[in-house]
Amino acid sequence: MKTAIIGDVHGRPFWKKVIDREYNAQRYIFVGDYFDNVKYNTDEQIYNFQHIIAYKMTHPEKEVVMLIGNHDYHYFPEVGNTNTAGYQAENASSLELAIKTFRKDLQVCYQFDDFLISHAGVSSVFMDNTFGAGNWTYENIAADLNNLFNTDPMAFRFNGTDPSGDDPEQGPMWIRTESLVKANRDTLESKCIQIFGHTKIDRIHRIGKITKSRYQLIDTLGTSGEYLVIEDGSIRYDAVDIHF
Repeated sequence: MKTAIIGDVHGRPFWKKVIDREYNAQRYIFVGDYFDNVKYNTDEQIYNFQHIIAYKMTHPEKEVVMLIGNHDYHYFPEVGNTNTAGYQAENASSLELAIKTFRKDLQVCYQFDDFLISHAGVSSVFMDNTFGAGNWTYENIAADLNNLFNTDPMAFRFNGTDPSGDDPEQGPMWIRTESLVKANRDTLESKCIQIFGHTKIDRIHRIGKITKSRYQLIDTLGTSGEYLVIEDGSIRYDAVDIHF
């Protein structure tokens, strides 16, 4: 199966170009952050989000996976303003309605083969703290996290001691790369390749080299226009023109 994975959207419509180019992919995965971009007003952000949903609904032959980012999390009605970056207080009610209407289409994590995809990365420290050491397995990470979000969204709130999220205890919407690598060096790193966004970079592959390609950061939709494709177990990178 061919899978195209698209980085943080933030209201940008460039994801359409990825789908047009990778029209024969059977699966598209968005790593979240559909909102909070000063270059696009709230109505544009909501329209863009709804357009992704519409694509998903009108193409049942495709698997369209929409993950939750930190810039989506604070618009879940039961979460509310968490005093985290980007929160659009004046338009929060409209954004909360968009999330509430389509929340069944959103999830925290997705995994297939040897790949684990989330918004910011899954830390084994977070898993131990949340589920208990020895009470979770790699094979069930996505199911465990998605089920937990459905029952207790506040379990994914921003935590730890570092204000930027650079802490191994942070959850899969918030953790920064250095802490993720530190947390997983003797655990998840040997079991999977993690693919995530959250931290904006210029090009995907430069970060992959630094982290021995066990971590693929793809928050590049607004910089180089790069995205990632997995087919037959192999990873390749491509890019779309992000100018109209």
